[in-house]
Amino acid sequence: QVQLVESGGGLVQPGGSLTLSCAPSTSIFSYRAMGWYRQAPGKERDFVATITGSGLINYADSVKGRFTISRDNAKNTVYLQMASLKFEDTAVYYCTADLRLSWSTPYLEVWGQGTLVTVSS
Repeated sequence: QVQLVESGGGLVQPGGSLTLSCAPSTSIFSYRAMGWYRQAPGKERDFVATITGSGLINYADSVKGRFTISRDNAKNTVYLQMASLKFEDTAVYYCTADLRLSWSTPYLEVWGQGTLVTVSS
């Protein structure tokens, strides 16, 4: 069963930068979209950014101009470059992908386990 493996979380000061990465645990055939959500303590999980297989990108208003989503198609890896981080960016960041394992299998919605980003001075 395919899983998404996230890395790059940690502690960063306000105004700092951090880059998250996410990749499937096994080889996949293709994906329609990969993206990031986040869940702050005591709050619901919110959309952050997404990138489709054709390269279309969408951001939440709260991160526009500060976060950049990108992908490495050869590695089926998606990145989230976060800059000018604020206290309110503190959350568990979850990677998600709409992917399929072969040309004959349906698309699956897969989620990672989450990686914690803490913005603190």
